[in-house]
Amino acid sequence: MLISKLKPNPSNPRLIKDGKFKHLVQSLKDFPQMMALRPIIYDSKMIVLGGNMRLAALKELGYKELPDEWVKPAKGLTDDQKREFIVKDNVGFGEWNWEQIANEWDVDLLKDWGMDLPNIFDQDADAVNEETEYVGLPEFEPADDTLKIVVAFENEQDREKFAIEYNLRFIKKEARTWATKWPFSERQDLNSLKYDSSKVPDLHTVEE
Repeated sequence: MLISKLKPNPSNPRLIKDGKFKHLVQSLKDFPQMMALRPIIYDSKMIVLGGNMRLAALKELGYKELPDEWVKPAKGLTDDQKREFIVKDNVGFGEWNWEQIANEWDVDLLKDWGMDLPNIFDQDADAVNEETEYVGLPEFEPADDTLKIVVAFENEQDREKFAIEYNLRFIKKEARTWATKWPFSERQDLNSLKYDSSKVPDLHTVEE
């Protein structure tokens, strides 16, 4: 099929950012057989219902004609069913087993394939720089036997929900990292201990 016959769906709610698109292009370049396993789906008007991003990536790679097994017509669908398919084709119903991924998969390779990984994969929990992590807090010597649980979230909403559900209070909030202690205890704010000359009473010299 001539690739020019396929029309991108103007109602497709999915977007792809430049970085992700580059991963997709490279993925199809390295593994074009993937297209036969997950073909582009189109309707009777040649409008793409599933595979709009793959279509764009194939055009980027310079394809003018696609093998028959790379495309598949969607027959007998109502307009409502077409809209339903567009969404369901992009919905991930399962969840990743992050522990298994960390132990059995090459994380760098997964990133090259375009997989989104939680921030925890970018940081060694045992290598946290305490001085960097607690900027602005009183200096302290972390105990050698400190125990930690690091919880990673895929989005801000999940982090907020988790904090509310477990009634967590935090000793530090950075953009990407929130820290607390268990049981929770307030840290003393050393700013309150700074010398403030305005609070020193005036001393007058009395002449005899």
